[in-house]
Amino acid sequence: MQHIVLIGHGMVGQKFLESLAEGPAAADLQVTVLCEEPRPAYDRVHLSEYFSGKSAEDLSLVPEGFFEETGFKLRLAAKAVAIERRDHTITLADGEVVHYDKLVLATGSYPFVPAVPGRDRPHCHVYRTIEDLEGMKASGAVSKTGVVIGGGLLGLECAKALRDMGLQTHVVEFAPRLMAVQIDEGGGRVLRKKIEDLGVQVHTGRNTVEITDGAMARHRMVFADGTWLETDMIVFSAGIRPRDELPRQCVLAIGPRGGVVIDDHCRTSDRNVYAIGEVAAWNEQTYGLVAPGYEMARVAARHIAGDAEAAFPGADLSTKLKLMGVDVASIGDAHGKTPHCRSYQYVDERKQVYKKIVVSEDGEKLLGAVLVGDAAEYGTLQQMALNGIKLPADPEFLILPSSDGKAKVGIGPDALPDSAQLCSCNNVSKGQICSAVGDGATTIGALKACTKAGATCGGCVPLVTQVMKFEMAKRGMAVNNHICEHFPHSRQELYHLVRVGGLKTFSDLLAKHGKGLGCDICKPAAASVFASCWNEFVLEPKLAALQDSNDYYLGNIQKDGSYSVVPRMPGGEVTPDGLIAVGQVAKKYGLYTKITGGARVDMFGARVEQLPFIWEELIAAGFESGHAYGKSLRTVKSCVGSTWCRYGVDDSVGLAVEIENRYKGLRAPHKIKFGVSGCTRECAEAQGKDVGIIATDKGWNLYVAGNGGMKPRHAELIASDLNKAELIKYIDRFLMFYVRTADRLQRTSTWRDNLEGGLDYLKDVVINDSLGLATELEAQMQAVVDTYQCEWKTAVTTPEVRQRFRSFVNSDKPDEQIIFVEERGQIRPARPEERAEERDEATA
Repeated sequence: MQHIVLIGHGMVGQKFLESLAEGPAAADLQVTVLCEEPRPAYDRVHLSEYFSGKSAEDLSLVPEGFFEETGFKLRLAAKAVAIERRDHTITLADGEVVHYDKLVLATGSYPFVPAVPGRDRPHCHVYRTIEDLEGMKASGAVSKTGVVIGGGLLGLECAKALRDMGLQTHVVEFAPRLMAVQIDEGGGRVLRKKIEDLGVQVHTGRNTVEITDGAMARHRMVFADGTWLETDMIVFSAGIRPRDELPRQCVLAIGPRGGVVIDDHCRTSDRNVYAIGEVAAWNEQTYGLVAPGYEMARVAARHIAGDAEAAFPGADLSTKLKLMGVDVASIGDAHGKTPHCRSYQYVDERKQVYKKIVVSEDGEKLLGAVLVGDAAEYGTLQQMALNGIKLPADPEFLILPSSDGKAKVGIGPDALPDSAQLCSCNNVSKGQICSAVGDGATTIGALKACTKAGATCGGCVPLVTQVMKFEMAKRGMAVNNHICEHFPHSRQELYHLVRVGGLKTFSDLLAKHGKGLGCDICKPAAASVFASCWNEFVLEPKLAALQDSNDYYLGNIQKDGSYSVVPRMPGGEVTPDGLIAVGQVAKKYGLYTKITGGARVDMFGARVEQLPFIWEELIAAGFESGHAYGKSLRTVKSCVGSTWCRYGVDDSVGLAVEIENRYKGLRAPHKIKFGVSGCTRECAEAQGKDVGIIATDKGWNLYVAGNGGMKPRHAELIASDLNKAELIKYIDRFLMFYVRTADRLQRTSTWRDNLEGGLDYLKDVVINDSLGLATELEAQMQAVVDTYQCEWKTAVTTPEVRQRFRSFVNSDKPDEQIIFVEERGQIRPARPEERAEERDEATA
């Protein structure tokens, strides 16, 4: 069995392992991973999110059970210090010697720290690993100001981290502008203004020559021009260098700018040693982006597995990022260095938007582009540049805003060749997307699952969506999201029609926008939309017939025809008298009781005619409907928080109670669950909920679109360090935007996965009000809050509604088919053989 040893377990190393595991020869390989760090691979691209509340576990890139399922062996804190190529051995720091048949170097890079006197003073850091971040966090706790040396991609990410820690933040850059490698002078000017508007002070053209004691702060940075800047902590983020000390030690060929030389198969000068990622030099070039590293990882895995044709073709260095909330993109020859090229520029100083395209002398090919402040055209421009697509006659309209109502100039999916790479993170081509559509993947969620397109950074999702819809139409598949045959509209469109048209009955909706009589799909969907818009009692005569079984009886129907009753206990809080009352009701009506996963008491076994009587007694004891039967807010789970817990930093129960009482009347496309944790120990499991809230010492962190159940999804951080007013404002917007735009029976997690633009788009809508809807969304939520009614109470106090709660239309007799037996001191539904035995005894 061939022994493969991988040195380094970062993002690229993990991609190599995944590619190897997917290959046909995986079962015949013994794989050992030597990881110098104390933890497995994590997401360095989103490292700054560690300061926004994400943990090391949240950033992990290793799927649960990966090493157990593959049989690969991961060794943490195992530093390789020497390679002996003649013996095929690696020596570790503790003296252990490991043999290999094939060796893969994925050692990455290290942060470059300029040789400035004073660079090793306390509270001077680099920005590379989680251990570095922990050191920065400790310094941040005792600092007021922070400086990042370096204004490139990583430098601006690091500046965001310092700002998230609440520090007065500065960026010091040697070059005359920020991101000098990626963007030109015009783009740098707009980027600087946007960064400074966010509260970060930018100092360009500054050469730091010494770091010494400060007078008003811990350090003084002295610049070559004699000026200085004082700060409490410094982070060096001035670029990276390949970690090629091992290749140098074992005398492998090294590139002119560092990095171990590789061929097209990612082999070094020793054919048994491969190199991938930032440590590798291909054609005298090293790559600091993750996408080229991922492609190298795939090539090396395939070549080791026996695919002699696997080759690294080079990489597109186009980038699209959101730096401190600012869209920045660079494509190809962004600086216009190609001889005789021409450029077109668009600048909007009011909106702080800068766009430039660089075209060939004949105006037929796109050579490069820069986008700052608005990168909506990135996908189109990147594909034009990569695939040599002929430009339109007036290429300037590719970046100019449309002012006459016409669609913007662009390219259709049919213009792209099948080989066009749509997702560079996971190397997914247009042809693969089309093939997946042919195999039945007709949603973005399905395409992510089977091709991984859009599953890493999400930047390709808009283009992938276009290709998916085009391919569906080409194959004659229905490219519509009509809710059913009675309405040529999606649920989102129905919501708009109901809201704008002021429609409150199904007959009006059908007459104006549908046809036929309706069905079991459109009727409950319309009922949900009416409830979301107008919040009228769901069992009013004009609405009752639209409801499904659970909503029609305001309870969850069970397998035997009985119903469950769940009174609301906001935040999971209940008094002893309340518990006693619930127990007395359950005992009186012979109900089975169980504590639910949402920390409520569920009572099972109620016959339909018993429901009004049970509700009356619960209402008299101070309870309301828990809406366990509706597509609505179910529960807000909480821990005890700072009130009782020694680790709690805020009152999670108090907030949970307030939030549950605010949103308890909201009807939505699907059920909604909240969680509120009083500290980052996360006892309420908030990050597995549709809306999760976690207390920190700086305020509340807000997570959205999580999900437990059959397809768990981790919630994503959308805002941090919020006070309560900000928190509720953002939740209002998020929920109402979801209610407006989701499909029928679509959970927030699936809705989020299918949003074009992903989390960044959702943040822009909810936090930055990019659609100008914030005031309207908040007002609509307040209308729901103001019109809340307990549906149980309305039902029992409305005679014509109450009379429907009977098993038979023409009789008050109970349903004799509902039979219970006793088990563990409570009732349960009788099994078929027990029911048969009961019938035999009754007829004997």
